[in-house]
Amino acid sequence: MKKVILLCGSPKKDGNTAQLLKECARVIEDNGVKTETISLAGKKISACIACGKCEAGAGECSIDDGLNDIIAKIKEARGFVVGSPVYFGTARGDVMCALQRIGMVSKAGGNFLSRKVGGPIAVARRGGHTASIQEMLMFYLINDMVVPGSTYWNMVFGRMPGEVWEDKEGIETVQRFAENVAWLVDTLE
Repeated sequence: MKKVILLCGSPKKDGNTAQLLKECARVIEDNGVKTETISLAGKKISACIACGKCEAGAGECSIDDGLNDIIAKIKEARGFVVGSPVYFGTARGDVMCALQRIGMVSKAGGNFLSRKVGGPIAVARRGGHTASIQEMLMFYLINDMVVPGSTYWNMVFGRMPGEVWEDKEGIETVQRFAENVAWLVDTLE
């Protein structure tokens, strides 16, 4: 299905990361690909407990915290974009917990992430963007995913909600990334 799932890792429903992913989704849709944004706000995503049940053929994670619903949507989509605010120089912990568990279920379930299109976006007040992008990018690369580039790294500056719009270069970078995601989804379909 020509659809991209966007996972918003912000605890704030209308924070900078949410606003940025909304713009990313708008550009993807303007380029002919459907989107669905899922927010982690209000969810309690647990870390992988290495129980091995996903490897035993269950096809989903044994932890019942709502992540399996997200995994089911990712399985059906052609693309997967993750946005995270930067906390203490890295992506939020629950974002990485989600990505690690999604990756484990994919590896155990026929590598459903393989050749999906997507990439990470990081939002921070001052620094830690590149470390966060690199941290999240590892998920994409080890899962055999296709990551399009842009005119710069997918990072935007902003602290208070709405400040991201002042970073014109960051917004343009994410818009071009979104165009490239849509183009690749359409091309690879």
